[in-house]
Amino acid sequence: MTQRPEVTPFFDEDTNTFSYVVKDPASQACAVVDSVMEIDYAAGRTSLAGADKIIEFITEHDLKLEWLIETHVHADHLSAAPYIQEKLGGKIGIGANITVVQETFGKIFNAGTEFARDGSQFDALFNDGDEYRVGELVCHAIHTPGHTPACMTHVMGDAAFVGDTLFMPDGGTARADFPGGDARVLYQSIQRVLSLPDETRLFMCHDYQPGGRELEYLTTVKAEKESNIHVHNGIDENAFVEMREARDATLDMPRLILPSLQVNMRAGHLPDAEDNGTVYLKLPLNLL
Repeated sequence: MTQRPEVTPFFDEDTNTFSYVVKDPASQACAVVDSVMEIDYAAGRTSLAGADKIIEFITEHDLKLEWLIETHVHADHLSAAPYIQEKLGGKIGIGANITVVQETFGKIFNAGTEFARDGSQFDALFNDGDEYRVGELVCHAIHTPGHTPACMTHVMGDAAFVGDTLFMPDGGTARADFPGGDARVLYQSIQRVLSLPDETRLFMCHDYQPGGRELEYLTTVKAEKESNIHVHNGIDENAFVEMREARDATLDMPRLILPSLQVNMRAGHLPDAEDNGTVYLKLPLNLL
């Protein structure tokens, strides 16, 4: 907690997603957390404009990219990690339970035996408690499932990147109704995050600007414990589960869930092109 990394946010307005460049305060080493590749799903066109902004920032500040962290297999945007890696290097890492997600969605998308379900598309698979470094910055991975089985919170010095586990206090918490999700497990995972020191900075993966307020991405453990609308102090596990399951039953599937999962379960790589040289994404009917 004595190390305070420099964190620069990048926002993708179409998916309400924050990506971050995290710089070691003692060196030029950095990490990228939850990068975004844009997609116009109706037109079938992808773009890497946001990733190019991250690359430009890293290059202009003469930083050395060491890690590309995925907090989980996102269902609302496509990862740009392989593209950034190709330009700047670094290792792509995700939680070890990516294999559970790959097994589930490999079947849903009928990916075939050519799609490995062992996490080998990633350079590193994190288990609970694993330590790694960005330069001299000490980082820890905490397994925080519930939203998905592979969700990890990454603590880098005094900063924690919580993925979709928590939102800003007025936004509450993530849904838990995806395959492999579990509201009770999510509550328990959130308690692990809230057991970090009160002054820990929490960086959000999304902000949906409740009530039309200004965009926000940064809060603290203390603020979440005091005022998160779903899990503030005094909300017990059973009450949370009842609320979360009732709320999830009213939610539509994320707009980009089908393209996102097909790409992100492959570490951000597109499926192989077919014999005509074109890449296709599948649209499974009546499965989700």
